[in-house]
Amino acid sequence: MSTGTSMITDNPLKSMLQFALPLLVGNLLQQTYNIIDAAIVGQTLGAKALAAVGASSSVQFLVLGFCMGACTGFGIPIAKYFGADRQDTMRRYVFNGGVLTAGIAVIVTAACTLLCSWILQILSVPEDIFANAYAYLLVIFIGLPFTLLYNYLSSILRAVGDSRTPFLFLAFSAILNIFLDLFCIVVLKWGCAGAAIATVTSQAISGLLCLGFIIRRVKLMRMSRENRELDGEAMKELLLMGLPTGLQFSITAIGSMVMQSANNSLGSVYVSAFTAAVKIKQFALCPFDALATATSVFCSQNLGAGQARRIRQGMFRGMGVAVGYGVFAGLILILFGRTLSTMFLSKDNVEVLDASAKYLRCMGYFYWSLGILNVSRMVTQGLGFSGRAFFSGVMEMIARTVVSLGFVGTFGYTAICFADQTAWIAACVYIFPTCLYCMKKVTGVLRPETAV
Repeated sequence: MSTGTSMITDNPLKSMLQFALPLLVGNLLQQTYNIIDAAIVGQTLGAKALAAVGASSSVQFLVLGFCMGACTGFGIPIAKYFGADRQDTMRRYVFNGGVLTAGIAVIVTAACTLLCSWILQILSVPEDIFANAYAYLLVIFIGLPFTLLYNYLSSILRAVGDSRTPFLFLAFSAILNIFLDLFCIVVLKWGCAGAAIATVTSQAISGLLCLGFIIRRVKLMRMSRENRELDGEAMKELLLMGLPTGLQFSITAIGSMVMQSANNSLGSVYVSAFTAAVKIKQFALCPFDALATATSVFCSQNLGAGQARRIRQGMFRGMGVAVGYGVFAGLILILFGRTLSTMFLSKDNVEVLDASAKYLRCMGYFYWSLGILNVSRMVTQGLGFSGRAFFSGVMEMIARTVVSLGFVGTFGYTAICFADQTAWIAACVYIFPTCLYCMKKVTGVLRPETAV
């Protein structure tokens, strides 16, 4: 039986890395099958089909980011009460978090499917790829309940220290997705919609496997009748954590939507280049996400246990590893961006490959800043200050919007290539000192005997 894993006693860096490793591999697998989606589409259906799949990536980030962010936020109080060894309270929060997740699934799925065509028009999707972009995005939206199911269940498992189980189920679904991609696109000839169907089916299986595991194997999550009651205070705390975290992801994506709309207006060549480059960027982001999540859960559990010194140690050590990775990954993007882009496009698409390589090269010089940004933001959330973390997303949105609306008209695609970096630096200027302040605030009120 799984009982969860405490992170309040072992060496901080060792605890975080052990937690982060399955999460990292899981994220890499998830991005791998996203890359395979794009590679199969680009190599078998052509550059315009790849553009259709990628033309709505920013709005997918907005919607999926809100869902994933809310689920991550719901896990923060669960981690805190697990660290405090208040298991009945933790179970009550798990139940109420599940109710809120189901409500979000109904509302967001209905709204997105009804507004799908309008969203693509707002994004200035070119007419020659509009039909395929609509088919792809609509299927992704219909599958949102499965995305929420997996992300909420994996969030509560991670909150109690189990990052291995979500990884195993994700690994299985990633392998399944590869076969479904080939079957739906190559055999059934379903085109761009087939890629989306494969992705949604894989996510559904991953979520259902997580649910079955929790019901059958996780003793810690077995609830009494008292645990399965609606609790206004629990819902309030969950929403205070989940909504700002979800909105932080979404507000960041609004800037990305403005940026993508500006890029879409440059033509399908740059849409294809941007799509290929973003797939590579998302893959390279996985270690940042894993390290930041591990550091956040570590700090949340140690906040519940009253371990002030370990909170400080965890934040700085996690950030140090993340920045070091950012320097390494940035060099890879600078030196090998064009070669990596050939995964999605044949070598005769010279103009598209050159544009993709330029985007990755410009981004690589500033990739280290994501180590500071992601860890600071997630630790701020993990310590209970989701509202403050939310404003780092506002900073990103403002920066991307200013670059996209103010400079793309003059500098064209070159401005697109520097929009992300401008957003990252602007957010870092705000969130890093904010994180230090929040950490000082929470550690200062812990009992003196535990603040060692």
